[in-house]
Amino acid sequence: MKFGCIILTLAAAACTLPANGGSEANACATNTQLEQSVAGLAQAKLCIFSGAKKRSFTVEIARNSMEQAKGLMFRTELADDTGMIFPFPEPKIASFWMKNTVIPLDIIFIRENGTIESIAENTVPYSTEPVSSGEPVASVLELRGGLTSELGIAAGDKVVWQSK
Repeated sequence: MKFGCIILTLAAAACTLPANGGSEANACATNTQLEQSVAGLAQAKLCIFSGAKKRSFTVEIARNSMEQAKGLMFRTELADDTGMIFPFPEPKIASFWMKNTVIPLDIIFIRENGTIESIAENTVPYSTEPVSSGEPVASVLELRGGLTSELGIAAGDKVVWQSK
């Protein structure tokens, strides 16, 4: 996913969202070392807590500016239990576009405390219109378009993930 209005230069840094609470982090943590994705990216387990429901995903981690610029471009499918997370070294207004992105995506903007700030659902493939967060966020998660609605994931839900 290329950044439209904002070109970000990000250092590669491991990221565990702070202030996630021990019990939620433990409920999502895994002792299994995940292999790199087919695209060569590190992967992590990620959970979204919606009330009493927990949704689990395996996500690719786009850590540096080159990985983040490419994102999920040119992919023709995305399984319902997978996605990509874009961690930022400092919270910021995040702006994404869908140029060269073949499939619709749900773009989830995540605050520093792990709560979902907003969701841009079913973004339009190939669009160069920016999709932005409404406030500074610590990371962005991309899932298959329409999945957040299908699973009942909404603003205010909690996202927990740990990377090694």
